[in-house]
Amino acid sequence: MISKNLFHIRRVIKKHHQWRSSCINLIASENLTSWAVREVLASDFGHRYAEGEPYYRFYNGAKFIDEVEALALNLAKKIFKAEHVNLKPVSGCQANLAVFYALTKPNDAVMALSISDGGHISYMDFGGAGIRNLKVLGLPFNPEEMNIDVDAAVKKIFEIKPKIVFLGGSVILFPQPIKEIKMAVKEVKGYVAYDGSHVLGLIAGGQFQDPLGEGADILSSSTHKTFPGPQGGIICCRKDLAEKMDKAIFPGLVSNHHLHHIAGLTIALLEMEKFGVEYAKQTIKNAKALAENLYNYGFDVVCANKGFTESHQVLINVSKFGGGKPVANLLEKANIICNKNLLPRDKPKSAENPSGIRLGTPEITRLGMKEGEMEQIATFIKQTIIDREKPEVIAKKVKNFMRKFSTLKYCFQKEKKAYEYFSLY
Repeated sequence: MISKNLFHIRRVIKKHHQWRSSCINLIASENLTSWAVREVLASDFGHRYAEGEPYYRFYNGAKFIDEVEALALNLAKKIFKAEHVNLKPVSGCQANLAVFYALTKPNDAVMALSISDGGHISYMDFGGAGIRNLKVLGLPFNPEEMNIDVDAAVKKIFEIKPKIVFLGGSVILFPQPIKEIKMAVKEVKGYVAYDGSHVLGLIAGGQFQDPLGEGADILSSSTHKTFPGPQGGIICCRKDLAEKMDKAIFPGLVSNHHLHHIAGLTIALLEMEKFGVEYAKQTIKNAKALAENLYNYGFDVVCANKGFTESHQVLINVSKFGGGKPVANLLEKANIICNKNLLPRDKPKSAENPSGIRLGTPEITRLGMKEGEMEQIATFIKQTIIDREKPEVIAKKVKNFMRKFSTLKYCFQKEKKAYEYFSLY
């Protein structure tokens, strides 16, 4: 029975590899790690404990782990222009939760964008902020600009006096007004945190905004969206906040961090140090080209008046096609993977079938696609959603299209296919 179940798991994973290698992945929160990263994820680091800091551990046997983590910390400080870095969070959500535990007390007020305006569940009253028993109030948002309404936000900050204003978010098309928000938050003796989970790779490549340089006290993030590392979390902050943040993470929220992920993150940091600028530029170019082509086909792409996007994300209002859920499901049948997404003015109860879909370009850029391929992808989407061609027919076209894009770019190892599976399959 054990061998039968083991074979089944392997067979299912093989099917997944084969299918996803024939799909166009437009999930904005996903990316592909290089083979150099994957190799160390399978290393003995994944079996070990190293509580504490490099060279100051509570467990013996970590002398080589210390070398790797110390290198990762130095690289992250350099790339993100941070005085202090902590790599222990095992997710972006946990990194955000650590910010709350370090800088707030229960019943403190915090401000963040609502879910429909681009905020993330980790700083909602029903998410991480709620677990900390914080009072969460929404940041005023301008849906036409797809950005924070600065004047209204400043007025509300002075009125509420929040302990933390959380910027960044799950949907972020344009750089946010960090400097203006920081000026108001400083007056009320609060903190500005920036959730860079989606745009961390663009930040690393110097192509979006510099949160810490523009006044944010903390940059918290996941490490696997536009930043092509293994799944995990990171916190960057000022030196005077280091002790609070470190204690909130360890021993507060993390015992042993995932050491094989630290090894993989170190390689991803090296890759971004070398290729990050080029990769970030192309990721944004691809998002803008994809948005423009879809707009020209008649799709209601959000923020056409502002050039659609300055990030890796594209938002489309598909309510005239039945809403985000049926559109995303239909595209999946055509081997085009995206997610349904709330748009501003959508009510929370519409989360099951929101008005929009969200598209992202991190993975397809990593596979070497450029502006010309964005026109072809837009055509596939048009044929599926507007022309109502059979999705099975489109899926075959997509599969043939993807044969040309099977090798990762912007990394140290280019000879292996991105979705190549191990010999045991």
